[in-house]
Amino acid sequence: MSGLHADSIRKQYGDRQVLNDIFLSCKTGEIVGLLGRNGSGKSSLLKIIFGTLSADNKFVSVDQRLMPSLFSGRDLIKYLPQDSFLPAHIKIKYLISCFCGKAARGLVMADPLIQPHLEKQVAQLSGGEKRLIEILLLVHSEAKYLLLDEPFNGLSPLQITAVKTIIQKHEAVKGFVITDHDYPNVLDIASRIVLMDQGNTRVIKDPRELIQFGYLPKSSLHIYAGGETNL
Repeated sequence: MSGLHADSIRKQYGDRQVLNDIFLSCKTGEIVGLLGRNGSGKSSLLKIIFGTLSADNKFVSVDQRLMPSLFSGRDLIKYLPQDSFLPAHIKIKYLISCFCGKAARGLVMADPLIQPHLEKQVAQLSGGEKRLIEILLLVHSEAKYLLLDEPFNGLSPLQITAVKTIIQKHEAVKGFVITDHDYPNVLDIASRIVLMDQGNTRVIKDPRELIQFGYLPKSSLHIYAGGETNL
């Protein structure tokens, strides 16, 4: 079975079972929106799939190839953590060479979102500029699947629009799993929504189910009264 598959994932912190036999999948051509309240285990799940956090039990595969560790899937899966991962005193043009495949480097350097910053060091960028460049670097990497943790955090409305456009532009050849508390923008681009609730995952068929399961307040009901959804 092709695609990214994470199955039977369990994680306990002390006496608290955060992830209880979690299943999550993603295919190329798909944007999976992963929603849940603070502390529901979204970030832990992404870190376990990527391989930077140990689990009590896990099964992760990409295109039927088992991924037991970070090094097994480093070229197939990339992860955007909540905190910046770029070294502060490296120029952007050098980072492009490190992260992007040869075929993509010229395109990235010519990108109007990156071009003004090529000679800058990461420390000279604003938080939003840094986040935008991190996302561009990962999207233009050779990885087939991208796990994005809070990609919209710290971005201006214009930058959020740019990020959504970038993701949708590459959706045909990559698979995305996105978690962000900015749920309207996640819902706007997601082809499928999964809700993390009490250590389990629920497939959401209609955004109004997010109210039913307590993720959104009942006051949000009027937003979805028409029933229009990308899901």
